[in-house]
Amino acid sequence: MSSFPRAALVTGGTGRVGAAVTARLEKEGFRVKAAGRRDGDVARRAEARALVERTVQELGGLDLVINAAADGFAPKSVEELTEEDWEAALGATVKGSFFVTQAAAPHLRTSELGLVVMIEDVASYQPWPSFAAHCAAKAAQAMLTRVLARSLAPDVRVCGVAPGPVAVEPDQEERRAAETLLGRVGTPDDVAEAILYLTRASFVTGTSLVVDGGRLLAR
Repeated sequence: MSSFPRAALVTGGTGRVGAAVTARLEKEGFRVKAAGRRDGDVARRAEARALVERTVQELGGLDLVINAAADGFAPKSVEELTEEDWEAALGATVKGSFFVTQAAAPHLRTSELGLVVMIEDVASYQPWPSFAAHCAAKAAQAMLTRVLARSLAPDVRVCGVAPGPVAVEPDQEERRAAETLLGRVGTPDDVAEAILYLTRASFVTGTSLVVDGGRLLAR
């Protein structure tokens, strides 16, 4: 990596995964803007653009965007889902990822790093009946990884990280561990490690790194 400080924007940076990613990037020498709800609704184009411009002003540039903002992760049957549920699931995850990347692209094009990482989910690849809106939103975000990688190449790389059970409540750890090939759950630090790999993997774009302990293959 370059010796000069790099600037990163982490949407959803106040959540469990986002906070771990922020801390790890800072440890690696990045200047980081960890954006949460107080920083605006990224599902709205104008607010996403304003967030990016504030970040550029505060940090003196922008080299890396992590799209980790998400909403609408609540179990509901297909019969119970409402318009509000769909708006929540698609808002920050899909619209927010797109609008933040759209606003950041001109800044990333002039960066030596120029990288966008979508925090996807193994739900992109598995049909979970109680999380229909979430699965659909994450699948759409995974497609954006590929669409934006083509659209922004060759100046900007766009990759995804698809976590499995990495932010699990203590009373669920045994059950969730049994769902993986490795027989254990991960941590948000595993996601941060995957992102750091992508910052160094200059020949990788348009693909997603699954960080799930083999969850997708277990059943």
